Order: sequence, then C-alpha cells, then structure tokens
Amino acid sequence: MPGRLLGRSQSWTPIRERLRNGVMMRTRRAVVLSSGGIDSTTAMVMAKTQGYEVYSLSFRYGQRHAIELKAAERVAQALGAREHLVLDIDLASIGGSALTGDLPVPKARSEGEMRSGIPVTYVPARNTIFLSYALAWAEVLKASDIFIGVNAIDYSGYPDCRREYIDAFERMANLATKAGVEGRTTIKIHTPLVQMTKADIIRRGVELGIDYSMTHSCYDPSSDGTACGLCDSCLLRRKGFREAGLPDPARYSA
Repeated sequence: MPGRLLGRSQSWTPIRERLRNGVMMRTRRAVVLSSGGIDSTTAMVMAKTQGYEVYSLSFRYGQRHAIELKAAERVAQALGAREHLVLDIDLASIGGSALTGDLPVPKARSEGEMRSGIPVTYVPARNTIFLSYALAWAEVLKASDIFIGVNAIDYSGYPDCRREYIDAFERMANLATKAGVEGRTTIKIHTPLVQMTKADIIRRGVELGIDYSMTHSCYDPSSDGTACGLCDSCLLRRKGFREAGLPDPARYSA
C-alpha cells in the first residue's frame, strides 16, 4: 500500500521563499521523523525554530495500535508541516518485539530494571529502517537535513538511540546517496535531544510553546487512547513532567 499525504495545516504556515539581499532564496527543507510523542514533537518544533520547512514522516509498521499515528497527524497539522507522509512497512511479519507482536508489554518496572538491558519493546533495526526511508525522501526533496528525536539519557536502553549510532548512519548516508557522492550536499542527521533528560526536553518544549496534550507516549493504551500509566514509556513521561514541575496532560488508567 502506498504512503498517503495528509493535508497542510493553516497554522504555523511555512514560508517557502525568503528575501535575502534582494534575492529570493528557497527555505531549507528538513525531513522530521514523527511518532506523535514528546521527543519527536519537540524535535520538529526545534527544526522549525531553526528556519526549516518541515516534511513530517511517520510509519504504519505493524505496531500494536494506530493511536500514535493519529497523534502524529495532529502534530503535523498543528505545527504546520509542509507535508505529512505515512508509509506502510510490515515489521509485524518479522516480529521480535512486544510492539509488533503478541508478547506482553513490561509494566511497572523500576528505573534500575529499565536500565538493566534492552527490553522486549525494542523493535529490531527500527531506527535504521526509518532513517533509511527518511534519507530516500530527503534526497528526492533535495533536502540535506533529517531530524530524529532520539534520546540517550531518559530512555529504555535502545541501541539505535545513541549518538555513536547516529554518527555511523550519517557517515553511511553520505557514502550511499547520489547527492552525497556527487558532493551536491552533505547529509546531516540532527539529534537535538540526544543528551537531554526528559524533564529538560519538556521544559524546552513548553518554552517553545508546545501543547503536549496533542502527543501520545503509551506502548499499550486502551482502545479510546487512555494511556496505561505503567509501561516504560508512560513511566518515563510521567517522571519527566514530575521533574519538570509541570502537569502531564495525558490521561492514564493507572
């Protein structure tokens, strides 16, 4: 099934041309990976504040629920993404994760348990797959910038959220693309949140005017979108808001 493009938002309307020294210059474009969560939403706003025209990219990859895609659509519309592309990938057929199969999602784990190893919610090679699609779209758009909201401090220990991984992918991207090999552009993978705590991310987002009520974080929500409150993602989100001294607008069942 092909990807689908969602309509443009009328809020935060992107400016496609800028007047610089009397010459019309095209606004820089950036592909931003979006899950509809706190981190990717904050990364998207950071891209916009740096003057990028945002192209939001999300995936229907066989995850447990479509609620995060609805959140990603809300975010793209609210933040005025130039386009929001949703691509279909069947990672559920590969399996190996509680997010794409029938394995139970871990609940009520301590912070120590969350840091003790790579959890079953890890989706094999997910960020490598997502970044590869982002790279392909960026090359078509003639964009040299990709934003991803990975975080290596308050996270669940995923190996593809670390700066060294992103650096390696960036090197590969500049070797594996026509634009990179011909020297027309240098691909840059931006990770503005990678060394920030969840509380710092939330504080920064609030400073930038983000309404986090439009985001979704839970791995195992109810059918109406209520967050479980006990999965790793919910616990990290709640911890972030608590340490930031701000109310969490999410609805929790526990």
